[in-house]
Amino acid sequence: MKRIRRSTRSALLRYLLLTAVSLVMLYPLLWLLAATLRSNAEIFTETGIIPRAPDFSGWKRAFQPYGGQIDLLHAAWNTYLIAIPKTLLTLLSVTLTAYGFSRFRFAGRRVLMLLLFSTLFLPQTVLYVPQFVLFTRLGWVDSPLYLPLIAPAALACDTVFVVMLMQFFRSIPRVYDEAAKLDGCNSLQTLRYVLVPQLRPVLLSIGVLQLLHTVNDYMGPLLYVKTPGRYPMSVFVKLSMDADSGFDWNRVLAVCCAAMLPQIAVYFIAQRFTTPEAGGLKE
Repeated sequence: MKRIRRSTRSALLRYLLLTAVSLVMLYPLLWLLAATLRSNAEIFTETGIIPRAPDFSGWKRAFQPYGGQIDLLHAAWNTYLIAIPKTLLTLLSVTLTAYGFSRFRFAGRRVLMLLLFSTLFLPQTVLYVPQFVLFTRLGWVDSPLYLPLIAPAALACDTVFVVMLMQFFRSIPRVYDEAAKLDGCNSLQTLRYVLVPQLRPVLLSIGVLQLLHTVNDYMGPLLYVKTPGRYPMSVFVKLSMDADSGFDWNRVLAVCCAAMLPQIAVYFIAQRFTTPEAGGLKE
């Protein structure tokens, strides 16, 4: 009985501590949601969560068009026109690249791996100018297909993801490859039917990370998208802040909330599939 009481007290204490920490972590998000229903004056004077006089004008103005060419829903559509193809191409390219480096021996492999690892230490800021010159000469700037933002994903440019997958490939015994070869599978069939199912959790993690990074990317669209009707959500959020006429903060915060909701939904949906038990082969 004493052990049961001690374990009960310990569990109760842990849950109370976790609840307190969760409330502290959730408070900024709850305040953000509440601030979308407040006036500018109340936003800067109230720290509570419940608005005194709820005002939905911020949400109404959030869906109004900006400059007659783009609105919130159109910006969201543009965002996922970039994010979804880029995520899919990233998953395909980094999987093939990591598979080649981790499972095959070929001439120049060490040199290529050295070059691959060296790009991990290359900051993105030094690439903006040469990439912009390259895409300008290719005629891709302001492309309706968002080629400067999507096409590099097909070349496994995200080195971190390649290295991550290489480590997971090396953790899978080569016995699986040999068994698949005995069953008549070639290299691509082995990758598709044997190895990828075991990599599903890490592939989903990479997909979610790439999706969130692309949705939050501001510099890329700012450099390569010139037509306001093609702006993604990250640029539209900046446009919603009109410094000349003053900020309607409830509108700005409503736009921010609308931009976050799909990402939060994707995170919670993908979370159930990223546990170790969600993927892999069952014996």
